[in-house]
Formats: sequence, structure tokens, C-alpha cells
Amino acid sequence: MGESVYVIASEASTTPTTVQAMPQRHYHFRPSLVPTLAVVALLPILVSLGFWQLDRAEQKRALTASLEAGKSAAAIDLNRERPDFDAARYRRAVAAGSFDPSHQILVENQVRDGRPGFEVLTPLRLDGRDEAVLVARGWIPADPSGAAAAELGVEDAPRAITGVIDAGPSVGLRIGEPAVTDDWPRRVAYIDYDYLGQALPYPIRPYLVRLDPDAPQGFRRDWRPVEEMGPERHVGYAVQWFALAATLLAIYLVVNLKRTESSDERA
Repeated sequence: MGESVYVIASEASTTPTTVQAMPQRHYHFRPSLVPTLAVVALLPILVSLGFWQLDRAEQKRALTASLEAGKSAAAIDLNRERPDFDAARYRRAVAAGSFDPSHQILVENQVRDGRPGFEVLTPLRLDGRDEAVLVARGWIPADPSGAAAAELGVEDAPRAITGVIDAGPSVGLRIGEPAVTDDWPRRVAYIDYDYLGQALPYPIRPYLVRLDPDAPQGFRRDWRPVEEMGPERHVGYAVQWFALAATLLAIYLVVNLKRTESSDERA
């Protein structure tokens, strides 16, 4: 008998399978108009405020250095020397001459302990020179009518004074003419040495001398050339302004960064 041979064939599956692709994430930067305009307007302001605070810190450092240098330097004799203000500021000075009580100046809007008043400036006519230097004799309060509440009398006898060379009291913004009154003592809103040189019957130096606190014939003298806020505080404020600028920029980028998803199917 012949043998029968049975062949079993396996059929491979040809059914296609579908592979599901993972979603694809895409990010697009699509800023809108209003936030963009806001950032363009605010960012330069924040950055400039930061650099302004850094500049103020540098000014305070320079001021402190000038004060220390002035303390150790020899006093300037104003009867013999006529130094430039930039070179002489915060230097100690001595001068001999006579006060001119008939041409005194009151600088307005000088506040002490919350009370308004005036800084009293009296010309000292220098011996041996046809010119004068203003001497800041201190602060006096103002009465409710705005007038000086203290006597300004000063002897015109020859004298020698000592003090520190400075520009004069701070008055903030300088708006309008310096003179508030035309009579003497003359009230001024701020110090303008060109104006005072024309108002007085003799030339004056373009700076003043702050009278020593223990000198006679003066008023309240508590001059503080360096503000309580030192350079370190200004640096701290600068860091805050720069941090605000960085935060604003980060928020702008995150808010306007749009995410989209797409998926691909492969057979």
C-alpha cells in the first residue's frame, strides 16, 4: 500500500495592525497687541529706575568720600584763595570780614521736625577783597503768617568765621523766579548765585559757608550732608526694580506662549 503523506501548511496572518502615535506638542509664541504695548511701555521704565538707583548709590559713595577727604584736608583761607566750587565742596574754610546785616537772605520751604521755616544766609564782606561770601547761619521757624519768627540781627563788627563750603540748602524743583519778595531781608524760593550777584551791591562767591555749630550769632544748625538712606539702600532698590523688570518679561513670555498638540497614525 502506498503511504499517504499529509502536509499541513500554516498560513501567516496578513492582517495589518495600526500603531497609535504619541501626541506631538508644539509651542508657538503669539503675543497679542495690548500686552505687547504694555511691556514695551513699562519695561524701559523699570530698567531705567534700576540704573537710576545705582547712579544714586554711586553719588552717595562719592559724597561720603568727599566729606572724608574734606575733613582731613587743610582749611581753605577764602581771603587768600578763590577756589572752584567742585574742588572746594565739603572742605573746611576760614574767612575774615564783616557781616552785612542789611542784605540778608531767607531761603523758604526749609522744614525741621515737620515745621516750616527759613535758612538764614548773611553776606560776609571779605577783608582785602571787593566781594563777599554767603554764610549759612542756620534755620529759623516761620510763624503762621509765613514771616520769620526770630530776630535776624547780627553785628557788623570784624570777625573770623569757620565752616564748611557747600552749594546751599536743597529746595527741590526750581520753578519760576527765585525772589519771593523785593525788600530786605529778601525771601527766595531757591538759591541762584547769578541772581544774588545782581541783587547785592557787590560780587559774591558762587557757593556758601555753613557756619560751625558752636559759632556765635547763629541759629539752629543740624546740617546733615549725607541722607539717612545710604548707598546700600539704593542698591537694594535697584535690585528690586530689575527683579520687577525680569518678572514682567517672564510673565509676558509665559502668557503669550501657546501650546498645540498633534498626533500621527501609522498603518
